[in-house]
Amino acid sequence: MPLKKPKGRLLILCLVTTCFIAACGQEETSNQSLSNQEKTVEFAENNYHLRDKELLYQEDPQSVKTLYLTIKSGDAAENTNHTWEEINTYSVYDYEKWGVPRYQVAALLQAGDDTGPLAGELGYSETVPNATVQVRGQTSSRNQQKNYKIKLKRNKGSWQGQRTINLNKHQTDGLRFRNKLAYDLIRGIPQLIGLRTQFVHLYVKDENGSEPDKFVDYGLYTQVEQLNGSGLKAHGLDSNAQLYKVNFFEFLLYEDTIKLEDDPDFDRVAFEKLLEIKGDRDHHKLIEMLQAVNDLDRPIDQTLDTYFDRENLTYWLAFQILIGNTDTQSRNVYLYSPQNSQRWYFIPWDHDSAFFKKEYEIEKFAGKTSWESGISNYWGNRLFQRALKSATFRQELDEAIQDLKGKLNPDYLSQEVAKYQETVKPYVTKEPDSTHLGLTPSQYDEVAAAIPKEIESNYQDYLDSLKKPMPFFIGIPEKDENGKLKVRWDAAYDLNGQKITYKVEVAKDFEFKEIIHTEEGITLSETVLDMPEKGHYFARVTATNEAGETRHAFDYYVTEVGKHFGVKSFFIQSNGKISEDVYEE
Repeated sequence: MPLKKPKGRLLILCLVTTCFIAACGQEETSNQSLSNQEKTVEFAENNYHLRDKELLYQEDPQSVKTLYLTIKSGDAAENTNHTWEEINTYSVYDYEKWGVPRYQVAALLQAGDDTGPLAGELGYSETVPNATVQVRGQTSSRNQQKNYKIKLKRNKGSWQGQRTINLNKHQTDGLRFRNKLAYDLIRGIPQLIGLRTQFVHLYVKDENGSEPDKFVDYGLYTQVEQLNGSGLKAHGLDSNAQLYKVNFFEFLLYEDTIKLEDDPDFDRVAFEKLLEIKGDRDHHKLIEMLQAVNDLDRPIDQTLDTYFDRENLTYWLAFQILIGNTDTQSRNVYLYSPQNSQRWYFIPWDHDSAFFKKEYEIEKFAGKTSWESGISNYWGNRLFQRALKSATFRQELDEAIQDLKGKLNPDYLSQEVAKYQETVKPYVTKEPDSTHLGLTPSQYDEVAAAIPKEIESNYQDYLDSLKKPMPFFIGIPEKDENGKLKVRWDAAYDLNGQKITYKVEVAKDFEFKEIIHTEEGITLSETVLDMPEKGHYFARVTATNEAGETRHAFDYYVTEVGKHFGVKSFFIQSNGKISEDVYEE
């Protein structure tokens, strides 16, 4: 048991069937050929690649729209009997702790320009609320500058054809345009479905606050299209499909959680911590696919051919690898499966960590090294781990990477980045965004100039990841039958079948300056040492293959400067008990 970490679309089948019957003119027996139903399925399955609707993307990618949000008094029935100050104070984690839905406020949303709301635009001349607003995002909900989800009420109109408006501040992005740049790059990749985005300048007036008559400048946001039934329909996809937003989901079976909704033990809250349900609520197809992915006796290439579109899968993965969007191992993507098909497609969502190498270097951030690059970044995901063990899939992935690398060349990216800089700078160099930018003007230019070079750098990381052993997990150390400390870990995997040895270190500090035990050349995935006295300890395991390439474990220890990779934190209590991360007297 492995140790675990704490542009064609599906055609209308009835038309195909009609054409088939007309052409045949006579009934066929099952012994002679495929049935009508089998032929229609075969026809559809030969045309299963998704292609986006280019006509959706008519807006200039660098344009900025202006929105005005007036916070009104709400009521308890809508969960809007809260203040603007309240929803900007609490994070998602507060609501989880309290066990209550996210607070909302009632609001009037209006579209205009920097002179104010404009006649003929959304909300003009209205005085009553036409929308609700809540803070959106997960970890970002702790930032001082919040992201907002605005939902227009039914029959209150739409903005750019959308009723759900996601405004993202991207406070941790010193450039404030990386996510939009990535989405706009997808527009040039036919193998991927993108989402519409729009720069937004937001003004907010809180009628219940200290300045009830004043619109306050909230700075620049990026609006990202909501992928729901309406969003699917807009892109020419099946609005009645299965659709899940992935949240920390590694394609395991999760048998205690991923259940049918008529199961007495179904828990929607637990289910949606893994997968947010955005489409059809029949989970039969999802469970069937997960069973196939986790059936280790079934060849993974057969599973990929049956349940996925390999083109979509390889191009999605290739794109994330090349732009360095590392926070995609187990989240920040949608899973989509249309009716009358058992195939699943990856639709990109959120590129917050893309093109970040230079900024992390400037910030002296310890993260984004070790296994968080190349294919090793995805090794903890059951689907991708099994797929990457297939030489056929790796060849397809490499072909996709080579194709995208040619499209995302430095000259093209340099031109695009310059356009975004010109658009964004007037907003990020003044309040309120300048206070939270995190980069000086010279650093801003330095980070932006580095983006075109990061494709090549990420490509080299990808090549390096193919040579190294794959990462693995360290278990919580245990006391063995002789009273000694046993340290265990999963066996590392080498794509080239090379033999692997391990080096184990145990120390009193995460920087391993006070090492109390070292052992090298280990061929088994465990070792023992004398039991240390009570205290906080750290174990580090390094795998080395025959070519001398090394890899740390998946585990990491987090401090204020970032992640320290390959490190397992544990505590030895005064009673001899060993625990992870929490010291217990």
